[in-house]
Amino acid sequence: MESCGLSGEIPSTFANLINMQILYASDIPLSGKIPAFIGNWTKLTVLRFQGNSFEGPIPTSFSQLTSLKTLRISDISNVSSSLDFIRNLKNLTELVLRNALINGSIPSDIGDYQNLTIINLGFNNLTGQLPSSLFNMSSLQYLFLGNNSLSGPLPSQKGDLLHTIDLSYNYLSGSFPEWVNTISQFNLVVNNFTFDSSNITLPGLNCLQRNFPCNRNTPRYTDFSIKCGGPQMRVSGGILYEAEDSALGPATFNVASTQKWAVSNVGLFNDMMDQYDRMLQSFGKTTRTQVSGTDVTPKLFETSRQSPGSLRYYGLGLHNGPYTVTLQFAETVFVSRTTQTWQSLGRRVFDIYIQGNLIRKDFDISEEAGGVNIAVARLFKVHVTENYLDIHLFWAGKGTCCNPDLGNYGPLISAVHAASDTPTTPGMKSRIGLIVGIAIPVGVVIWLLLFAVLYMRRKRSEKDDDEDLLGLGPRPNTFSYAELRAATEDFNPSNKLGEGGYGPVYKGTLSDGRVVAMKQLSVASHQGKSQFLTEIATISAVQHRNLVKLFGCCIERTQRILVYEYLENKSLDQALFGRNDLHLDWPTRFNILLGTARGLAYLHEESRPRIVHRDVKASNILLDAKLSPKISDFGLAKLYDDEKTHISTRVAGTIGYLAPEYAMRGHLTEKADVFGFGVVALEIISGRPNSDNNLDPEKIYLLEWAWTLHENDQSLGLVDPRLTEFDENDATRLIKAALLCTQASPMMRPSMSRVVAMLSGDIEASTVMSKPSYLTDWDFKDVTTTSSFLLDDDTSSTESIVVHK
Repeated sequence: MESCGLSGEIPSTFANLINMQILYASDIPLSGKIPAFIGNWTKLTVLRFQGNSFEGPIPTSFSQLTSLKTLRISDISNVSSSLDFIRNLKNLTELVLRNALINGSIPSDIGDYQNLTIINLGFNNLTGQLPSSLFNMSSLQYLFLGNNSLSGPLPSQKGDLLHTIDLSYNYLSGSFPEWVNTISQFNLVVNNFTFDSSNITLPGLNCLQRNFPCNRNTPRYTDFSIKCGGPQMRVSGGILYEAEDSALGPATFNVASTQKWAVSNVGLFNDMMDQYDRMLQSFGKTTRTQVSGTDVTPKLFETSRQSPGSLRYYGLGLHNGPYTVTLQFAETVFVSRTTQTWQSLGRRVFDIYIQGNLIRKDFDISEEAGGVNIAVARLFKVHVTENYLDIHLFWAGKGTCCNPDLGNYGPLISAVHAASDTPTTPGMKSRIGLIVGIAIPVGVVIWLLLFAVLYMRRKRSEKDDDEDLLGLGPRPNTFSYAELRAATEDFNPSNKLGEGGYGPVYKGTLSDGRVVAMKQLSVASHQGKSQFLTEIATISAVQHRNLVKLFGCCIERTQRILVYEYLENKSLDQALFGRNDLHLDWPTRFNILLGTARGLAYLHEESRPRIVHRDVKASNILLDAKLSPKISDFGLAKLYDDEKTHISTRVAGTIGYLAPEYAMRGHLTEKADVFGFGVVALEIISGRPNSDNNLDPEKIYLLEWAWTLHENDQSLGLVDPRLTEFDENDATRLIKAALLCTQASPMMRPSMSRVVAMLSGDIEASTVMSKPSYLTDWDFKDVTTTSSFLLDDDTSSTESIVVHK
C-alpha cells in the first residue's frame, strides 16, 4: 500500500482480512484512529504505519499480535499511549515507535524480549529510569531513546552486540560507566551528566549538555558557516564555509576544531541494519550534476549532508542578539517529477526548527526550488539569548521513505550560515579607539554631554519606547504594528483566541510562515508599561522545553504586544474543563504534570536570575501539538536574588491557587508556586476545577475534598471518573505529592526538583502531614463576599472570595 495515493480512514471491511501476514502502509495520508480490529490479525508478522495522519492511542488489542516480528508506527497525534500493548509481543525483532506519543516508563521486563535487534522509542514522552536489563539484551544492536524525559544514571553494563545508542535530549545524570569508551555510535548531547573522570573520551560533550554551559556568558563569535558534508570552501561574498566532512553515523555528534559550531545526527535508514558500512557512508551525498540558480556557487552543492531522522547544527559561543540564518538546499538525489518514471516518485519532506521553534512544516526542497538540481536559499530571522543557536531538521515520516531508492529520504542540506544583524568588528573598535586617543579632551566633553542627554531621556522613558527597549539588556526581536496587523488580518475577531488577564490574544501568521499567538495589552488593563517590559525581559532570558517561547514584541505609541509561539491545543483548563475534542488519558495527564513540574523547577533553580511565577494555574499551562505542557504568562513573574529567602510584595495572583502565607502576608518564595502546582495537580488528577458550586457541599472545594478522602484512606476516589484506565500506584503517588505541595507551612512543601523526583519515582514521597490548618481553622461556606487586594501597579482588583471565619 506504500506511496499509492490512498487516503482517509481504513475501511471497516478490512476487519475480514484475518489472514493478513504483512502490511506496509507508510507514506499514505491515512487518518482517524488505528482500527482495533487489526488486533484480530493474529497471523501478522510485519506491520508498518509510518508518516500517516493517525490519531492515538495505539489499540491495546495489538497485544494479541503474538506472531509479530516487525512493528513500526510513527508520527501519531492527539492521544498518547503507553507501552502496555507490547507485553505479549515476545517475538519482536524490530520495535520502532518513533514520535508516536508514547508516555509512561519503559517496562522493567523489557529484557525478556531477547529477539529484538532494534528499539527506537525516540521523540516521545517516556519518563523514569533506564532498566538495566535494556542494555543487556542478547540480540539488541540499535537503541534509540532520544528526545524523551528519561532520568537517572546510565546502567553499569552493556551487551556485546549493542553498538549504536542514542540517549540525547533527556535528563540523564551521574557519571559515565567504563563501557562508554568502547562504543563509537553514542549520542548523549543535552543531558545533565557529571564530568569528573579524565579517562572518558567524549570530546566536546561537556559543552553540549543541557543549557550549553560552556557557551553561556562567554561570547566570542558573531557568525558561523558550515559546508555540510564537504570540505572547507570560500564563496563569492567572502564567506568561508568550514569543512563538515567527518563520518556521521546513526548516533553521532561532533564539535568543530574551531569550537564555533557542532553537529548532531540521529536516525537509521529503513532496512539497512545489515549494511552497517554502507549505512555510515550514506549520511553524506555527492553529485556531479551542475546545480543552477540565481547567485549560486555550484561547488557549494557538490556535497550535502543527509539524515534519516534528526540532524542538528549548533552555533556556539555566540554574542546574544538578532541573527539572520541562511540555509542552502538543492535536491540532488531524486529525479524530476515530470519524467513520468518510477524514479520520479521520490519526494523529500521534512520540518525545520530553529531555537526549538517550528519554522517550516513539510519543507519540500524540489517544490520550493521549482525542480531538482536547482538551489534554493531560505533566510530566517532569529534571536540568540543564551549564546548558542540550534538549527534542527527533522523527518516526520512524510515523503517517500523506501521508493524509488532505499535510504534516500530525510533532511538534505548543503550549507548553513548565520550572522549577527548587529556585529561589532575589531576594525570598528580600533578606529573608535584611535579617534578617542587623538581627541581625548573633546571626547570627554562629548561623553559628558551624551551622558546628560541620556540621563534626561531616561527620565522621560515613559514617553520613549526605544529607550525602554535598550534598558532590557539583550534587545528583544521587535515587530512593527503594521506587520502584526497584517498577520492577524487587522486583528480580525475570527483570529481571536481568547481574553487573557491583560487583554485579548490573537492568532496570526507572520510573513515567514510562522504561526504565532499575539498578546495585546488592553488599554484598560492593570498591567502597566513597566510590567509589560518586565515580561519581555523575563521570558527572553529563559529557554526550556516546558516554557512558552517569546518571539518578540511590538512597542509603538500606545500599542503593547507580545508575540509568542502558537500552541495548537490551547490551555490545560480548556482541555480539562471545556468542551473540546481532547481526551486526556492517564499517561497524558502524567506527562503534563511532570512537564509542568520540570518547567517550574527550571525557573526556581536553574534560571539566572531565579524566577517565581506567582500565578501557577491551569489556564497558564498551554498544550502543544503533542499535548506537552508549556508554562505561559510571566506577567506576574517576580525575580529574586539568590541571597534572599523571601520577598514581601503586594499580592498578585488568582484565588484558589494562592498559598496562604502569600495571600495573607504577601510573603513570597518559590514555595508559593509549589502550592499552586499542588492545586493544579489535583485538578489534573480529578478532571475538575478547584471549586465548583454545582457539586455536593462536601465536594465544592477540591483541596478540602482531597484531604477528606485522604484522611479516610479513599484517595483514589479523587481520580476523574472519565478515566477508564489508570495506574493505581501512580495515582496514589501523584495525589500524595500534590497534598505535600499544599502544606500550610512553606517549609513543609518540597522543592520543585524534589517534586519532579517524586513524580518520576526516583524518590519516595515524604509522609503526608495532617490536614493543613488553613482548612481546619476556616469554615468554607457557599457564601460570596468581595475583597480588594493590590496588584503590582498599586491598583485595586476585586475578586470573589468564598472564605469566612
